[in-house]
Order: sequence, then structure tokens, then C-alpha cells
Amino acid sequence: MSKKIKTWVEAVRVRTLPVSIAGVLSGAACAVTTGQYQILPIILCLLFAILAQTASNFANEYYDFRAGFDKAGREGPRRGVTEGDITPSSMRTATFVTLGLACGVGCSLIYWGGWWLIAVGLLIAIGVMAYSTGPYPLSHHGLGEIAVMIFFGIIPVNFTCYLATGSFSTLSVISSVITGLMGTNVLLVNNYRDQPDDAAVGKRTLAVIFGTRFASLFYMFNGIVAAVLAFSYLPGCSYISAGYLVCHLFLYNFMRTHRGAVLNPILGMTACLMLLFSILQLVVSY
Repeated sequence: MSKKIKTWVEAVRVRTLPVSIAGVLSGAACAVTTGQYQILPIILCLLFAILAQTASNFANEYYDFRAGFDKAGREGPRRGVTEGDITPSSMRTATFVTLGLACGVGCSLIYWGGWWLIAVGLLIAIGVMAYSTGPYPLSHHGLGEIAVMIFFGIIPVNFTCYLATGSFSTLSVISSVITGLMGTNVLLVNNYRDQPDDAAVGKRTLAVIFGTRFASLFYMFNGIVAAVLAFSYLPGCSYISAGYLVCHLFLYNFMRTHRGAVLNPILGMTACLMLLFSILQLVVSY
């Protein structure tokens, strides 16, 4: 793989993509339990989710660079724009092209969901940008975790179920909260790792505002609540929930006793654990 391609792959932040995929798979699992669902809107939801998250990751890299929040040699994964491997203009262009592709896929879902989905699509597009830029960037003011809960939990799970079946359900609402809690943990690992760098440049994540101990305890709490909700309310997921909880507590123990770049694999493992849970949820739904 050439250096240029590798740099762009790093900018996509592949380790985080399981978060968007998991939301759609969880919504698909809820749809499958009804016995009457359509596959094509689920596939389109999956493509839309991946494109939207990629656009958000590109925007985060570009706007954090422009605001001076990223610096060369940071603890987290390499940032191509900050390191000079990608020009700022190229990243800005990639952001809006990817966002445009996501909007195009989203518009195709109007066929199944109706014209009112345009409002939902606009909300998502605004969220993609508002996470990193605008008059009050969410990720810079301790609101990143709330954004993840909404845009990687509540919206993808419920709307995937709705578009595949034509209706929302109590199961999809509960599942969206579970997925949102798991997704929030991926961001918590990221912000826990980056706390010293973020504090130094004035980026106020929850880990900066309340400290790393709070961030790690919040991580533990989210995983436990997600496992309990899944055990109690998701059909056939009792053993899956127990397995998730064991793995989650193992990751939490590692997280609370380590700092810096060594946490990079834990971020990926947290995302992959979330993805594995959603895959198994879908499997037991059949």
C-alpha cells in the first residue's frame, strides 16, 4: 500500500467505523424480529452510515487542524493534515464530497420513508459538521458523547428498523439506547487517551472537564447499563449480554491502568466489541 493511500485510510479512521455499522445491524435485528422487512433499505442505511461517519471523521481532522487542536506527534493515531501528508484543501474537499455522497444515498431512502426524511437527513448533515465546527462545536464543549448517543444510537437503529418495516417499535427504541451507550464508550476511550493534549489546547471534552477517572468510570457504567438492558429486553441475547459484559470489564480494567498511545488498540477493541454484539443480535433474531 502506498504512503498516500495509507494516509487516507488512516484519515477514514477505520477503527471507528464499526460504530456506524453496528447501529444499522442492530436496527436490522429489530426489523427481522417482526418477520416482515425489506433488505434493500437496510443495505442503503449501511452505506449511508459509513459515508456519514467518514465525512464526520474527515471534517473532524480538517477543523481540528484549522483550530489548532491537533499537533504533530500526538498520542492518538497519526493525523495526515497535521503531519503535512494531506493538504487542508484536499481534506476539506474530501469532507464535502463524502458528505454529498451520503446525502445522495439518503435521498434514495425517501422511497421507503417518505419526504419527511429530508428533515432527518438535514439534521444528520448538520450533526456531521456541528461535531467539529460552527459557532459551538459539540466535541469541543463536552457534548460529543451526547452526539454519539443520538447519531450512532438513537437515529440509525430506529430509522433502519422503520425503513425496513414501515414502523418504529419499542424494541428498536431500547436497542438504540443500548447501541448508543456502547458507541459512546468508543469516544470515551478516545478522549481519555487524548486528555493531556486536549487540555493543553483548550479542547473541553468530558475527560478534560471532569478528569480521566470520571471518563473511565463513565465508560464502565455505560457498558454495564448496556449489558443489563440487553439481558433484560433483547430477545435471545442473555448469553450475548453476559459475554459482552465480561469483555467490557476486561477492557475497562486495562483502560483505567494505562495512558497514552497504548490505548489505541482498546479504542478499536471497544468498537469491535460493539460490532460483534450487533452481529450476534442480528443472528439470534433470525
